[in-house]
Amino acid sequence: MSIIKNLSFEWLVGIRYTRAGRRSGRNSFISFISLISMAGIALGVAALIIVLSVMNGFQKEVRDRMLSVLSHIEVFEPYGGLPDWQATAREAFMNKEVRGAAPYVDAQAMMTRDETLRGVAVRGVLPDEEPKVSDVASQVKEGSLHDLRSGEFNIVLGNELARSMNARLGDKVTMIAPQGQVTPAGVIPRLKQFRVVGIFDSGHFEYDSTLAFIHIDDAMTMFKLGAPSGLRLKIEDMQRAPQVALDLSRTLSGDVLIRDWSKQNRNWFAAVQTEKRMMFIILTLIIAVAAFNLVSTLVMTVTDKQADIAILRTLGASPGSIMKIFMIQGALVGLIGTAIGVGGGVLIAANIDVIVPFIERILGVQFLPKDIYLISSLPSDLRWPDVWTIGGVAVVLAFLATLYPSWWAARVKPAEALRYE
Repeated sequence: MSIIKNLSFEWLVGIRYTRAGRRSGRNSFISFISLISMAGIALGVAALIIVLSVMNGFQKEVRDRMLSVLSHIEVFEPYGGLPDWQATAREAFMNKEVRGAAPYVDAQAMMTRDETLRGVAVRGVLPDEEPKVSDVASQVKEGSLHDLRSGEFNIVLGNELARSMNARLGDKVTMIAPQGQVTPAGVIPRLKQFRVVGIFDSGHFEYDSTLAFIHIDDAMTMFKLGAPSGLRLKIEDMQRAPQVALDLSRTLSGDVLIRDWSKQNRNWFAAVQTEKRMMFIILTLIIAVAAFNLVSTLVMTVTDKQADIAILRTLGASPGSIMKIFMIQGALVGLIGTAIGVGGGVLIAANIDVIVPFIERILGVQFLPKDIYLISSLPSDLRWPDVWTIGGVAVVLAFLATLYPSWWAARVKPAEALRYE
């Protein structure tokens, strides 16, 4: 109470005007419009926080699932394989940020079982080295990655690929290599039967439906390669992959190319960033509309309070004080609306993993079909810098909305305002 008493008269009047007036129907209507403006700002702020948190969560979830299968950095030769991958790995480990290295073979093939034919991305790996650069070994739900042994032609399939081919542990699948064999009868495709010894689930539909792992020796035999395709590296901080890749390009010997994970999926990440920027702009317009509504509210308030303004002027209030009163009124509406929006947005964004499944169960729908959106649950990654930015934009827009009505109020002439009172 003592704080209120110590406030200047501009603050006291501005706060009083912000509260609902009950002397007349017109005052009540103006207060109602003020509440609508406040609710519009709160709704816009909350929607912007929730949408950006979901988009951040979607990007983070898909990125993490991608990198559970992909590597942070790949080192390969532009023509042919990487015969001495051990030497390249030793050179890579001279960089303090490199934590793991493993060779790989990448190839494309067709896979068939019974009457089902699928195109697959085949990756040859060393089962003992692969856990150093990816999480595939821990994602194998049936069987084991270590059952891939040289010369036995075993295979580990993604769960969606195994389902589409109706393949289970112990079943045989036939792989067809694109490089054919030249025979007196002409070129015929090379076929080889593989036994399914594992099924993995990365949580990323694209990889679960197209990727298959075999032993690196079997891959080189199947695709007639003399050496691994390259070397996969894992670093301490994946966000620094572009910088580490640049450093390695200066230190690794030989004619090698280096590609980090951000370049492998550049189009996807660029599209997500563009969507985030456009969504920010579009939803900021909701806050702008509420701010424009605040302008109309203040204009109506100034029109209704002209007699009060005239009396204050005759009592010695300066035009600056009158302007300050209405700026305080508009700013308070903007601050309260922003605070409510930030609180509601943060609360919903932080609990969206509970709220969305509850709504899905009630409505009997699934908002994210796994085969379309790569993930089946709605993620959220609440970032406080985004929250402060959104809150700041809302407050600035609300403050700007007060300038013209406040300036107009300061120009009211007491004699003209009181003429018909």
